[in-house]
Amino acid sequence: MSDNSSPPYAYVGEDDSGYFRTVHGRRLNVLNSVYLLPVDEDEVKRSERHHRLLQFVFRGRNYLGPVREALQFGQQRRILDLGTGGGSWAIAMADEFPRAEVIGIDLAPIQPRMVPSNCTFELCDLDQLPIPYPDNHFDLIHARSMHTGIRDYPRFLKEIARLLRPGGLVLLIEPSLHPVHGSATASASAGGQHGWINLWEAYRTCLGLQGVDITVPERLPELLSATGHFERVVVQDGNIPVGFWPQDENLLTVGQLQWLDYDLFIPALKPLFLSRGMPPSQVDRIITLAQHDLYYPSTCQSTRLHIVYASKSLW
Repeated sequence: MSDNSSPPYAYVGEDDSGYFRTVHGRRLNVLNSVYLLPVDEDEVKRSERHHRLLQFVFRGRNYLGPVREALQFGQQRRILDLGTGGGSWAIAMADEFPRAEVIGIDLAPIQPRMVPSNCTFELCDLDQLPIPYPDNHFDLIHARSMHTGIRDYPRFLKEIARLLRPGGLVLLIEPSLHPVHGSATASASAGGQHGWINLWEAYRTCLGLQGVDITVPERLPELLSATGHFERVVVQDGNIPVGFWPQDENLLTVGQLQWLDYDLFIPALKPLFLSRGMPPSQVDRIITLAQHDLYYPSTCQSTRLHIVYASKSLW
């Protein structure tokens, strides 16, 4: 961007060390103290696996909903990817829509430097609003797997509404924070997967202590409607297998990718757990037992993916 609305830290030179800090042996961002997952090579791998997983879930596409219709408006088409991570989605969209300007925002410069000419990555703490772009600026806004770095998600959604042009589309994707879908008695139904369940209980507790609303994934439609700015709210939630048990070829691939995602995710939680004052011995035990349940599951594990898209009202 060339105007005064560019966010701070929009350009990262050859030396990007100032954008990282080391916490309990992992590299974290310096902009947001709430988001305590790493921003290192393993996390880039996890971001890429999650992107590939969603491509299989979406049957080879990068999105759900009337994206092409949203991008037919006007001459200048603009796409914003919030919490872009490794940048895979933004790059894929830039390739698919070469006439669109695609901007990916994240807390750390972990994206590739060689990208399509219509793709730009910028740094910004999305927990500190406003997001520095003009009103009614974007045709499509995408945000996935990033609510754990946002303390006021309703305000965040109102900011998305401000940034979208009337008729523009928002696509929100958030994985469940519960290991077993839809069960009030998760421990019993999981058939002894106590280490797996304890990991997620500890994760939810720590997120709550960080000021994060852990109910956001399940409440995306309600929260989006409550802004008063969106219409035609569509929900496309679905179960995601974890591991190698599905018989269907496509679901097997999804399950394998989700397993690989979790294999990196489990140790990535260590900085968060330790930063919230949990004793190292307890953290090591939680991680070890969860890894055991992932590697040697006693049940067909699954999780839940919450997906919502909606159009901004024309008035």
